[in-house]
Amino acid sequence: MGAAVGEAVGGRKMGAKAALWGAVGGTIPDLDVLFMSFFHPFDAALVHRGFSHSLLFALLAGPILGWLFTKLYKQRYDRKTWIWLWTLAIVTHPMLDIFTNYGTQFLWPFDPRITFNTVFVIDPLYTVPFMILLLIALFTKRTNPRRSKWNWAGIIWSSGYLVWGVVVKLILLSQATGYFQEGNYQVKNTMVTPMPLTSFYWQLVSEDSTNYYVGYKSIFADFNPDEIQTVPKNHALFKEMKWKDKDRNEQLRYITNGYCALEQSNDTIWCYDLRFGTMKQLTGGTLTQPLMGYGMIVDKQVVQKSFRLPRGNAFKAINFGNYIDKVFGK
Repeated sequence: MGAAVGEAVGGRKMGAKAALWGAVGGTIPDLDVLFMSFFHPFDAALVHRGFSHSLLFALLAGPILGWLFTKLYKQRYDRKTWIWLWTLAIVTHPMLDIFTNYGTQFLWPFDPRITFNTVFVIDPLYTVPFMILLLIALFTKRTNPRRSKWNWAGIIWSSGYLVWGVVVKLILLSQATGYFQEGNYQVKNTMVTPMPLTSFYWQLVSEDSTNYYVGYKSIFADFNPDEIQTVPKNHALFKEMKWKDKDRNEQLRYITNGYCALEQSNDTIWCYDLRFGTMKQLTGGTLTQPLMGYGMIVDKQVVQKSFRLPRGNAFKAINFGNYIDKVFGK
């Protein structure tokens, strides 16, 4: 998106370098990951997609970079073009991230992390056609009017795909309660989010007072209540955990947007983030534990160390053949 925005703003004047710098601008917000290792794991989760993903950051960084690049290129291109290029390349990054399920603090310094939960963070059907259309544009002479049309076709495709995800989610959300009732589950607070790599297959997470329930729906097949997975909440562990520095229970609930399941195994308490689902469908049932979360090593229930849930073995167990069958309702 950053490259396409750069091309749209300055491609006619600058040629391919506009897309290059636009791509750089579109990458800048994610440089916050370089600072995450300096923070407590819970704080790091909030640092990412925080200030650098805000509208304020784009409005500050865009003009500064625009002024700098006007100087670097010795006013070969006007400052207004540079400012628009950098500002739009930067701001469209968090705007896209809002559609994913991690959440983006777009209105920083205000706390709410905005998320639409309508597209997975990696989706080839979004990226590949967009990339192809952009490459066709970049290999077309800049004096050719079709160059702009190819580039805008990619931007329109990406925008249309995002709208498609919103429409599908709203339809599934309106039917979600009925899906769980098919399995005789009386639930509340249903969340609908796309499964990895696709907008054709969706996860539905709901809850009652003791458990979370995770179901799956392909747009090509009926909902199967027999696939619903039960994940115990075990929220009583929140009362048992003690913290050395400060109580981080509410922070855990905030990071997981309330979809937090706890489990204790020997000296480790696990906090699973159910927004990212479990490994059941991805591994053909080989693994069933949640994909994302945190671990807290405890001594007499006092937290000694916190860390992100390791996922190396989970990725090794992925069964792509079975997963593709699930996506297409087979």
